[in-house]
Amino acid sequence: MSPFSDLTSLERLAIWDGVSGRVVYGERAALVIVELERGSVIPEHSHDNEQIGVCAAGSLTFRIGDESREIGPGDTWSIPSGVPHEVRTGPDGAIVVEAFVPARADWSALERLDPAAPRWPA
Repeated sequence: MSPFSDLTSLERLAIWDGVSGRVVYGERAALVIVELERGSVIPEHSHDNEQIGVCAAGSLTFRIGDESREIGPGDTWSIPSGVPHEVRTGPDGAIVVEAFVPARADWSALERLDPAAPRWPA
């Protein structure tokens, strides 16, 4: 198997309602390109995985622990293991790129979506 790929060849996973992701897996980490439709809500949750990310397009409101921020292109975040967080998208939805360490093993059970062209990069 080649160490190279492109977004169009990666499976789309149904992460939450209106939220899909394409995952690049390493041995211990996962890089996820997440597409969030407008009006999407990722309810409060936490996990053992450390999570870091950057907004590539669109906007969202991100709450990590007790702190909330309006996030736009170029803004980043870092979520330590076990910290509750939630997300609400802006009027255009959003595209974010996130890394999880360790990789999200629980996502192996997620529904696979029909192939579709990625919204990002344009």
